Amino acid sequence: MNSYELERIVPGMNCQGCVKRMREAIQALDPEAEVSGFPAEKRLVAITTLDASRLDDALEASGYPPGAVASGEPDETSDKTPVAVVASRESDTELAPHREGGVTHRLSISGMTCASCVKSVEQALSRTPGVATASVNFGTRVAQVHGRAEVETLVSAVRAAGYDAEPIIDLRQAEEARTAKDAESYKRRLRGSAWSLALAVPLMASMFVYHPHPMGMGRLYWLVIGLLTLAVLAGPGRHFFVNAWKNLRHHQANMDTLIAMGTGTAWLYSMAVVAFAPWLPAVAHGIYFEASAMIIGLVLLGNALELRARGRTSEALKRLLDLQSRTARVIRDGDERELPIEEVREDDHIRVRPGERLPVDGVVTSGASHIDESMLTGEPLPVSKGEGDEVNAGTVNGRGGLVYRATRVGTDTRLGQITEQVALAQNSRPPIGELADKVSSIFVPTVMIVAVLTALAWFNFGAEPRLIHMLVTATTVLIIACPCALGLATPISTMIGVGKAAEHGVLVRSGEALQTASRLTTLVVDKTGTLTEGKPHVTEARFLSGEIRSGEALPDDEKTLLGLVAALERGSEHPLAAALLKHAEQTGAEAANISDFDSVTGGGVKATGPDGEALLLGNARLLREAGIDLSAGNELAGELERRARTVVYLAIAGRLAALFGISDPLRADTVAAIKRLQADGLKVVMLTGDNEHTAAAIAHEVGIDDFRAGLLPEDKHAEIERLQQAGELVGMVGDGINDAPALARANVGFAIGQGTDVAIESAGITLMRSSLHGIADAIEISRMTLRNIKQNLVGAFGYNVLCIPIAAGVLYPFTGMLLSPMIAGAAMSLSSITVVSNANRLRLLRTRGDHQGERPTQTESKEVLS
Repeated sequence: MNSYELERIVPGMNCQGCVKRMREAIQALDPEAEVSGFPAEKRLVAITTLDASRLDDALEASGYPPGAVASGEPDETSDKTPVAVVASRESDTELAPHREGGVTHRLSISGMTCASCVKSVEQALSRTPGVATASVNFGTRVAQVHGRAEVETLVSAVRAAGYDAEPIIDLRQAEEARTAKDAESYKRRLRGSAWSLALAVPLMASMFVYHPHPMGMGRLYWLVIGLLTLAVLAGPGRHFFVNAWKNLRHHQANMDTLIAMGTGTAWLYSMAVVAFAPWLPAVAHGIYFEASAMIIGLVLLGNALELRARGRTSEALKRLLDLQSRTARVIRDGDERELPIEEVREDDHIRVRPGERLPVDGVVTSGASHIDESMLTGEPLPVSKGEGDEVNAGTVNGRGGLVYRATRVGTDTRLGQITEQVALAQNSRPPIGELADKVSSIFVPTVMIVAVLTALAWFNFGAEPRLIHMLVTATTVLIIACPCALGLATPISTMIGVGKAAEHGVLVRSGEALQTASRLTTLVVDKTGTLTEGKPHVTEARFLSGEIRSGEALPDDEKTLLGLVAALERGSEHPLAAALLKHAEQTGAEAANISDFDSVTGGGVKATGPDGEALLLGNARLLREAGIDLSAGNELAGELERRARTVVYLAIAGRLAALFGISDPLRADTVAAIKRLQADGLKVVMLTGDNEHTAAAIAHEVGIDDFRAGLLPEDKHAEIERLQQAGELVGMVGDGINDAPALARANVGFAIGQGTDVAIESAGITLMRSSLHGIADAIEISRMTLRNIKQNLVGAFGYNVLCIPIAAGVLYPFTGMLLSPMIAGAAMSLSSITVVSNANRLRLLRTRGDHQGERPTQTESKEVLS
């Protein structure tokens, strides 16, 4: 049965985890289907025997309904062109979809106090027409919404749910506004706590000295205390009651509801005792004004401390934002002026003076200097830049002056994209947090039901004074329950983990990639550009007239052959092609005129020469399949392969004409990085398209026991599938277009940041520096983060599971005592502070590379993104 290539725009696709679920749904109907996804473009490509309608049904069933048919795709009634395998494409233009999947909006949400609020806002946004996906991060108070809905509609939906929202246009401005808002909230809550405790603490202390019964002058005393307590509730504690009322109007409940009910009930009961004390039995004369004031004071103090601790969690994002210049020196029409960065446009000419930070990406037009790129690449040595070289925003100019033409501005710069990816990842949620999300959605109503049942149980079966015990236990249950700890357990640790990874030069695309990386058992690595430097050079050239060493003079006929090689390779971006082209140019060979050029995936290239002769340039398999006799070069090829050379053959008119030995040296830290990965418990497997002898030599040198050689891109894809079927969780490292299918198929794809855009887009994690130590950093940080999240979740669940029954009085038969509502308030505040503080421990933890000094060292004056 023929396979067809179908493309879909899938608005709900946000990460490679989404791609994985769609792939599983499609392969349930067509086990041989090849599925690749590009989350940034919301685009899915499937090579399958399914027709268009069955593909759409499979996507619908997986929870990712397609939003549009890609341009140029045949419909069910048109002639379909069958394809046998997935072919890697050289041009992005062939892959460009109609961008009908909508846009992503960010909203700054205010008014949220716990995980129940998060659920309410998410539901309000998800139900808005035109919204494909919506997620809210409690740690950052940011909502990310993808779809076709207008931002004004989204803001209205949030406000209708009882909260407030503002669109985020500029990340830096939004972060500054959030920091200022948090600072103001911190001061306000600290002041409120001080006023509340100023009443509660002396009142509690006076209980041991003067605690009159609410009779006679005692009633007047308690009336004054009650009014002062009301001032605390209406002043510092006002927002608890305002938010609780808003939630009640919207048929919702959150932490504010619990605090308002607990403190309000205690105050109302106490005022009722003061008003009706002469007519109430003595056992019912309990007064709890100090409890209401103390609870408000302790909760506000806890909120202030939580705000302070939470402010440290986004330091990595702040450092990235600080790398962005606020102004640029622009040359327009011969006039040089200082402009805000927002006014810089593409093709503007920018002047950069010594020591200044570059404001946008561009290409140097005049001048020469050395640029410190350590904050982007992690490489500690400055890089020489001159006319025609690319430069990036956020890097620092050395002692020379430069003028360059802006090519990417604003969020399109490399730094802008890095910042965007870190922000997206910090707002994403690992799957481990799903249970907490589900519990949070029903937590507050459940606690309210438990409080009512507790009150009924004490009223009907409790010890005397039943009324007092009923009030104390119900209030304590309401106060001690803490949905905040549940809501913070996952997002705070995720924010810090993603930020810590960014500081190590590792960009995590999503929380799901972070979680999966922590559980990897096998790491698959490509050879060229991953284990090796990816900068090969020709070391030997063997022609029919004999062997020529690199750099020696060539006879005219051999220059002609190299002219054919230059013509064949000048359009390719493969590192081996670049090496051959450079070799040909260094010998003075001029590119010949060729026609009918064709690239053979995993083999090489072919074309027709100036005189109509067939030209083949590539590996042995390509030439053998064309019927070329390679026996004349077997001995030399064997010798070159034993020396870890990659052998490239040139055939003209059906005959072998030349062999080239190409060396690609190992990266300086490859051996140490492989040992580190193996020490982390990973099985490392090398998959390469190179020959068996070269692959064996490289594998032996770096300490890899398991390798496969002579593979096509689809073979790498199949090998990863085989490992997964054997029960392995597989990570894949690659840097080329040909690695994209395997990167997408792996449980987690790691792309070298210097690699192609297609490879980076197919990966869940991107390395900003070309070192496998970055993989080890990513895996170690992901394990630290997941361990931290588990600790938070165990603490948050354990706290509520343990404390709510104690608050309800289960220990009363054994101790004869009930938990005080004031202690409950302190415990509730401490639970949130504990979760945030534990998450902040991540900032202090060090990877194995940090301990062994395997990360580049940088001076204190540099902003670090390495």
